[in-house]
Amino acid sequence: MTKTSFDYFTGAASFADMAAASTEYGPLFSAQRARVIVPADLLARVEALGGSWRLLGISEDWCIDSQNVMPVVSALADAASNVEFRLVARDAEPELMDAHLTNGTSRSIPVVIALDADYQELGWWGSRPQPLKERVTAEWKQLEKPERNKEIRRWYAIDKGRTILEEIVGLLERAAASRGTAQAASATAGV
Repeated sequence: MTKTSFDYFTGAASFADMAAASTEYGPLFSAQRARVIVPADLLARVEALGGSWRLLGISEDWCIDSQNVMPVVSALADAASNVEFRLVARDAEPELMDAHLTNGTSRSIPVVIALDADYQELGWWGSRPQPLKERVTAEWKQLEKPERNKEIRRWYAIDKGRTILEEIVGLLERAAASRGTAQAASATAGV
């Protein structure tokens, strides 16, 4: 039986439960989450969307990008009255992951899927903030993995989650706009 977005979301873990279940990385996730501050301007943009929104993350606790992105998304959901956030493990949900491949081929994580109040998928984001993707694929491409990972962690520390928040808020705004377009088309068709 094929799972629906509703099934994935309602069966997913909260950020706190995911962090608690991770014996090796849970303290890191929790520490990262405690440091996140959601700027008022970005929170206001999310609150202005109205309605209820759900963000479904695909992650694994060992992933450097997940360790930096998921605490930020959790903070946004905790701060916004109209957003819920849940997480599934990539390796536990291969069908969901395969529907959200980076460049159509890579199971890169994290992925954040925007769902409306009816659990309809209206877009997704992954797997790194755009400026970081550009640096990793260009200037840091030749670095050995330990040195590249050090640069990735440094980038996240300097950015303090701002770019992640801007991109996830943008995802929600595009989702809201597409939902509005679909609702308008539906209303026009019934005239």
